[in-house]
Amino acid sequence: MSGRVLGVVGSGAGGVEDLLPGLIRPAMEAGWTVCVTLTPTAGRWLAETGTLAEIENATGLSVRIDPRSPGERSPHPPVDCYVVAPASANTIAKLALGLADNQALTQVNEAIGTLGLPIVVFPRINAAHARHPAWNNHLAALRAAGVHLVYGDDVWQLHEPRNSPSKELPWSAVLSTVNGAVAQK
Repeated sequence: MSGRVLGVVGSGAGGVEDLLPGLIRPAMEAGWTVCVTLTPTAGRWLAETGTLAEIENATGLSVRIDPRSPGERSPHPPVDCYVVAPASANTIAKLALGLADNQALTQVNEAIGTLGLPIVVFPRINAAHARHPAWNNHLAALRAAGVHLVYGDDVWQLHEPRNSPSKELPWSAVLSTVNGAVAQK
Protein backbone atom coordinates (compact mmCIF):
# COMPACT_ATOMS: atom_id res chain seq x y z
CA MET A 1 0.00 0.00 0.00
CA SER A 2 1.21 3.49 -0.81
CA GLY A 3 1.47 6.25 1.76
CA ARG A 4 -1.59 8.12 0.47
CA VAL A 5 -5.07 6.67 0.87
CA LEU A 6 -8.05 8.06 -1.02
CA GLY A 7 -11.53 7.26 0.23
CA VAL A 8 -13.82 7.26 -2.80
CA VAL A 9 -17.55 7.51 -2.12
CA GLY A 10 -19.98 7.01 -4.98
CA SER A 11 -23.71 7.63 -4.94
CA GLY A 12 -26.61 6.70 -7.19
CA ALA A 13 -26.05 9.33 -9.85
CA GLY A 14 -25.25 9.12 -13.54
CA GLY A 15 -21.59 8.37 -14.13
CA VAL A 16 -21.10 6.11 -11.11
CA GLU A 17 -20.76 3.26 -13.62
CA ASP A 18 -17.51 4.90 -14.81
CA LEU A 19 -15.97 5.27 -11.37
CA LEU A 20 -13.34 2.59 -12.02
CA PRO A 21 -11.90 3.88 -15.31
CA GLY A 22 -12.65 7.55 -14.62
CA LEU A 23 -11.37 8.04 -11.07
CA ILE A 24 -10.15 4.88 -9.35
CA ARG A 25 -7.58 3.71 -11.90
CA PRO A 26 -6.18 7.24 -12.55
CA ALA A 27 -5.86 7.79 -8.77
CA MET A 28 -4.05 4.47 -8.38
CA GLU A 29 -1.76 5.34 -11.29
CA ALA A 30 -0.97 8.61 -9.45
CA GLY A 31 0.13 6.62 -6.40
CA TRP A 32 -3.03 6.54 -4.31
CA THR A 33 -4.33 3.48 -2.49
CA VAL A 34 -8.07 3.64 -3.13
CA CYS A 35 -10.84 2.43 -0.79
CA VAL A 36 -14.39 2.58 -2.10
CA THR A 37 -17.68 3.01 -0.26
CA LEU A 38 -20.99 3.21 -2.10
CA THR A 39 -24.48 4.32 -1.18
CA PRO A 40 -26.96 1.43 -1.24
CA THR A 41 -28.34 2.50 -4.65
CA ALA A 42 -24.89 2.83 -6.22
CA GLY A 43 -23.90 -0.50 -4.68
CA ARG A 44 -26.92 -2.24 -6.18
CA TRP A 45 -26.32 -0.69 -9.60
CA LEU A 46 -22.64 -1.65 -9.69
CA ALA A 47 -23.28 -5.15 -8.32
CA GLU A 48 -25.85 -5.77 -11.08
CA THR A 49 -23.31 -4.90 -13.79
CA GLY A 50 -20.34 -6.71 -12.22
CA THR A 51 -18.49 -3.42 -11.76
CA LEU A 52 -18.43 -3.80 -7.98
CA ALA A 53 -16.34 -6.98 -8.29
CA GLU A 54 -14.08 -5.26 -10.83
CA ILE A 55 -13.46 -2.42 -8.36
CA GLU A 56 -12.59 -4.89 -5.60
CA ASN A 57 -10.20 -6.72 -7.92
CA ALA A 58 -8.53 -3.48 -9.01
CA THR A 59 -8.13 -2.00 -5.52
CA GLY A 60 -7.52 -5.21 -3.59
CA LEU A 61 -10.01 -4.00 -0.97
CA SER A 62 -13.65 -4.80 -0.37
CA VAL A 63 -16.21 -2.20 -1.39
CA ARG A 64 -18.19 -1.00 1.59
CA ILE A 65 -21.94 -0.55 1.32
CA ASP A 66 -23.21 -1.69 4.71
CA PRO A 67 -21.93 -0.72 8.14
CA ARG A 68 -19.70 -3.21 9.90
CA SER A 69 -20.64 -4.94 13.14
CA PRO A 70 -19.45 -3.25 16.35
CA GLY A 71 -16.61 -5.73 16.98
CA GLU A 72 -15.56 -6.00 13.34
CA ARG A 73 -12.38 -4.31 12.09
CA SER A 74 -12.68 -1.75 9.34
CA PRO A 75 -11.83 -3.28 5.96
CA HIS A 76 -10.28 0.04 4.87
CA PRO A 77 -7.17 1.83 6.11
CA PRO A 78 -7.45 5.41 7.42
CA VAL A 79 -7.78 7.87 4.55
CA ASP A 80 -5.85 11.03 3.73
CA CYS A 81 -8.68 12.52 1.66
CA TYR A 82 -12.28 11.69 0.81
CA VAL A 83 -13.81 12.30 -2.60
CA VAL A 84 -17.55 11.99 -3.17
CA ALA A 85 -18.10 11.56 -6.89
CA PRO A 86 -20.59 11.46 -8.35
CA ALA A 87 -22.72 12.97 -5.59
CA SER A 88 -26.47 12.97 -6.20
CA ALA A 89 -28.65 15.88 -5.10
CA ASN A 90 -29.90 13.63 -2.30
CA THR A 91 -26.35 12.95 -1.11
CA ILE A 92 -25.49 16.68 -1.20
CA ALA A 93 -28.59 17.60 0.81
CA LYS A 94 -27.91 14.93 3.42
CA LEU A 95 -24.25 15.91 3.76
CA ALA A 96 -25.19 19.58 4.15
CA LEU A 97 -27.69 18.71 6.88
CA GLY A 98 -25.46 16.16 8.61
CA LEU A 99 -27.78 13.24 7.91
CA ALA A 100 -26.04 9.88 7.98
CA ASP A 101 -28.54 7.17 7.12
CA ASN A 102 -26.12 4.84 5.30
CA GLN A 103 -22.46 3.85 5.54
CA ALA A 104 -21.28 6.23 2.80
CA LEU A 105 -22.93 9.27 4.40
CA THR A 106 -21.76 8.25 7.88
CA GLN A 107 -18.13 8.14 6.72
CA VAL A 108 -18.25 11.48 4.92
CA ASN A 109 -20.22 13.29 7.62
CA GLU A 110 -17.68 12.12 10.19
CA ALA A 111 -14.89 13.27 7.88
CA ILE A 112 -16.49 16.73 7.59
CA GLY A 113 -16.12 17.05 11.34
CA THR A 114 -12.53 15.75 11.37
CA LEU A 115 -9.98 18.53 11.53
CA GLY A 116 -7.41 18.53 8.72
CA LEU A 117 -9.07 15.85 6.60
CA PRO A 118 -9.75 17.17 3.08
CA ILE A 119 -13.05 16.35 1.40
CA VAL A 120 -13.80 16.88 -2.28
CA VAL A 121 -17.34 16.64 -3.65
CA PHE A 122 -18.56 16.62 -7.26
CA PRO A 123 -22.34 17.26 -7.38
CA ARG A 124 -23.76 15.34 -10.36
CA ILE A 125 -27.07 17.15 -10.59
CA ASN A 126 -29.33 18.70 -13.21
CA ALA A 127 -30.60 22.27 -13.65
CA ALA A 128 -33.86 21.55 -11.81
CA HIS A 129 -31.95 20.42 -8.72
CA ALA A 130 -29.89 23.62 -8.81
CA ARG A 131 -33.06 25.75 -8.95
CA HIS A 132 -34.47 24.18 -5.80
CA PRO A 133 -34.71 26.87 -3.09
CA ALA A 134 -32.52 24.88 -0.67
CA TRP A 135 -29.71 24.08 -3.15
CA ASN A 136 -27.53 27.18 -2.64
CA ASN A 137 -27.82 26.82 1.12
CA HIS A 138 -26.63 23.22 0.87
CA LEU A 139 -23.57 24.30 -1.11
CA ALA A 140 -22.91 27.16 1.31
CA ALA A 141 -23.07 24.78 4.29
CA LEU A 142 -20.57 22.42 2.67
CA ARG A 143 -18.22 25.28 1.73
CA ALA A 144 -18.45 26.65 5.28
CA ALA A 145 -17.36 23.23 6.52
CA GLY A 146 -14.29 23.39 4.29
CA VAL A 147 -15.50 20.95 1.65
CA HIS A 148 -13.88 21.47 -1.76
CA LEU A 149 -16.65 21.52 -4.38
CA VAL A 150 -16.00 20.62 -8.01
CA TYR A 151 -18.92 22.62 -9.32
CA GLY A 152 -19.79 25.24 -11.92
CA ASP A 153 -20.36 25.65 -15.64
CA ASP A 154 -16.61 25.56 -16.24
CA VAL A 155 -16.56 22.01 -14.82
CA TRP A 156 -19.98 20.53 -15.56
CA GLN A 157 -22.71 22.37 -17.42
CA LEU A 158 -26.15 21.70 -16.00
CA HIS A 159 -28.98 20.50 -18.25
CA GLU A 160 -32.67 20.02 -17.78
CA PRO A 161 -33.78 16.64 -16.38
CA ARG A 162 -33.39 13.77 -18.85
CA ASN A 163 -31.84 16.14 -21.43
CA SER A 164 -28.18 15.78 -20.55
CA PRO A 165 -26.00 14.86 -23.48
CA SER A 166 -24.08 11.68 -22.86
CA LYS A 167 -20.65 12.84 -21.83
CA GLU A 168 -17.90 11.79 -19.51
CA LEU A 169 -17.87 13.25 -16.02
CA PRO A 170 -15.03 15.69 -15.25
CA TRP A 171 -12.88 13.03 -13.60
CA SER A 172 -9.59 14.84 -14.24
CA ALA A 173 -10.95 18.00 -12.54
CA VAL A 174 -12.07 15.87 -9.59
CA LEU A 175 -8.65 14.23 -9.20
CA SER A 176 -6.90 17.57 -9.66
CA THR A 177 -9.02 19.04 -6.87
CA VAL A 178 -8.15 16.07 -4.65
CA ASN A 179 -4.43 16.64 -5.22
CA GLY A 180 -4.82 20.38 -4.58
CA ALA A 181 -6.80 19.81 -1.38
CA VAL A 182 -4.18 17.40 -0.05
CA ALA A 183 -1.37 19.82 -0.92
CA GLN A 184 -3.12 22.55 1.13
CA LYS A 185 -3.42 20.23 4.14
